[in-house]
Amino acid sequence: MILFPAIDLKEGACVRLVRGEMASATVFNRNPAAQARDFAAVGFGWLHVVDLDGAFAGISINSEMVRAIRRAVPTLKIQLGGGIRDRGAIDAWLDLGIERVVLGTAALRDPGLVRLAAKDHPGRIVVGIDGRDGKVAVQGWAETSEIGVVDLARRFADAGVAAIVATDIARDGAMMGIDAEAIAGFAREIGIPVVASGGVSSLADVEALKARETDGIAGAIIGRALYDGSIDAGDALRVAEGASAC
Repeated sequence: MILFPAIDLKEGACVRLVRGEMASATVFNRNPAAQARDFAAVGFGWLHVVDLDGAFAGISINSEMVRAIRRAVPTLKIQLGGGIRDRGAIDAWLDLGIERVVLGTAALRDPGLVRLAAKDHPGRIVVGIDGRDGKVAVQGWAETSEIGVVDLARRFADAGVAAIVATDIARDGAMMGIDAEAIAGFAREIGIPVVASGGVSSLADVEALKARETDGIAGAIIGRALYDGSIDAGDALRVAEGASAC
């Protein structure tokens, strides 16, 4: 199971939100590239980077910071989302050396784009599905659609996407813990590898997700719990690799 430490970018800084509310932003590091190096130093192999401003604007806003992160940690793999909604942006980021791009709003509004990109870039396209009360939220979670999260995911069952990043908005940044059973059920229903996001707040959450890896849980994104020390990175990585935490 892959663990993705999260770097969420707002106005050039590394922040964490509570339930996606931009007004709730807490700044944890004003140097995202340095934060990326810190994550690399403790042993993570991937980063999950989100351009929060871009998610609302529909275009990349913090692109210079993303490039700085890429330069700072050339050996880490990066999964990038936020404001990526056309083929030009997809290709540009992949050409820059971003390993995976996450398409959320585009997945709902332009599924053909996702399918074609997944065909042309095998293993490098991820669908982001952010759920609020079982419905898909888009535009940086500012709008909630009438489409169910399972229904949207099933539309890409045969598209060849690398994974679904499934975010529970109600739990995101709230340190409430994760509903591993619900995520495992979602993964079984859709038959696509799932990266769990939203609410991972303790080592027990990592253990619970790891225990359901065979259901299709391929990874987990951890944000605030790493920044405030609720989860020790070394212990979490050992659990994800199948070893016991110290």
